[in-house]
Amino acid sequence: MTTAAESEVLTRVGAGTPMGNLMRQYWIPAAKSSELTKDGDPVRLLLLGEQLIGFRDSTGKAGIMDHRCPHRCASLFFGRNEEGGIRCVYHGWKFDADGNCVDMANVPPHQDFKHKVHAKAYKTEERNGLVWVFMGDQANIPPLPQIEPTLLPEGEVRIMMVQRECNYLQALEGDIDTSHFAFLHAGSVDVANVDPNEMSRFNLISPAPQYRVADTDWGTMYGAYRPGQSGETYWRVAHFLFPFWTYPPDGEFESHIIGRAWVPMDDTHTMFVHISWVGNKQGLRNDKDGKMLPGMELMTEVLPNTTEWHGRFRTKANASNDFQIDRAAQRADDIYSGVRGIHMQDQMITESMGGITDHTFEHLAPSDHMITQTRKRLYLAAKAFAETGAVPPGAFDSTSFMRARAGDFVVPEGMDWQDAYERLMKASLNPTGQLQAAE
Repeated sequence: MTTAAESEVLTRVGAGTPMGNLMRQYWIPAAKSSELTKDGDPVRLLLLGEQLIGFRDSTGKAGIMDHRCPHRCASLFFGRNEEGGIRCVYHGWKFDADGNCVDMANVPPHQDFKHKVHAKAYKTEERNGLVWVFMGDQANIPPLPQIEPTLLPEGEVRIMMVQRECNYLQALEGDIDTSHFAFLHAGSVDVANVDPNEMSRFNLISPAPQYRVADTDWGTMYGAYRPGQSGETYWRVAHFLFPFWTYPPDGEFESHIIGRAWVPMDDTHTMFVHISWVGNKQGLRNDKDGKMLPGMELMTEVLPNTTEWHGRFRTKANASNDFQIDRAAQRADDIYSGVRGIHMQDQMITESMGGITDHTFEHLAPSDHMITQTRKRLYLAAKAFAETGAVPPGAFDSTSFMRARAGDFVVPEGMDWQDAYERLMKASLNPTGQLQAAE
């Protein structure tokens, strides 16, 4: 059981907290590149409990900084993005994307001290459609993480952001809990209607898998196994990667390039960042026409963004309308949960636990082994960093992430799961040593 004290460490992400300090050792996907336009409107960003603004200057450089002007703390959200910087409309002080004060408009030249004033700005980088920010020590910045889907060419990657109104941990744990798939997502699916060539049908034939769990250099991984065809075992392998990434197993291993970041906005709001290869092959399609089975849709409809702190990428189906649950479809067993769409089903469940779930109320089972191991790994890393400064996994050696990929596969019965995984990984490497998608 996770104690109240452990839960406090695991779930609180503000500046100065053990988990918040740990997360500030990693690059964070902060925004879609398309959200920031050259000399365009500043965007409010809430990350790890900090109120920030993002903007793109006249040269196209992205800047992310504290929304407060260092002069009198007026919000730079209302500032003028012009001529290479953001200008506070209160007294005209101007800051470039690195936070340097470049103009102190209301101060006579002989009294100007702009060289001594800096906005609280964070280092940013862009890669393939995402703006990344590093919120830790600005004098000691690691390389960008080698998260496989983020390394794909921009035209071959799908990026989706969706906000959840709950703590990052309970949102993240839905991705490392494989047995819920056969109930929440596919509880109404008749296996007879599933394409017999899809391995994922074994989820429905055997809804109670057994598990193997292991610590890794990048976090934790699990293998959930069930009987396949005669003499074979069906495996679903997935990963947790520090500090808040998951690689879910819902696709064929050889082509399943996917990563999900569960970015804490604050303690009770999370930005889900889904990044995947456009060629991913995902299962549970109808045997008759190859279309996705009812209720199994992947995409989520979002409302137009607003300028509020929690105004980005909110879902149309949400707690205020009970996630548009269709009780008639639930009663008729057309959609097991009554909620349409895989992402919305997960969102409904994790938000129903409350802003931060009461971990002392849980009764964890053997099927939760990956969850307990991941909590332990996170907790110990946060404590070690707080107490001794021990560098958390992958923070400054992001190449370890390149040894992870998730997905499902079938191997001969009795074959060691980690041996099978390593063989599949080796087969998925191209001549340069990088993972590649199956053509």
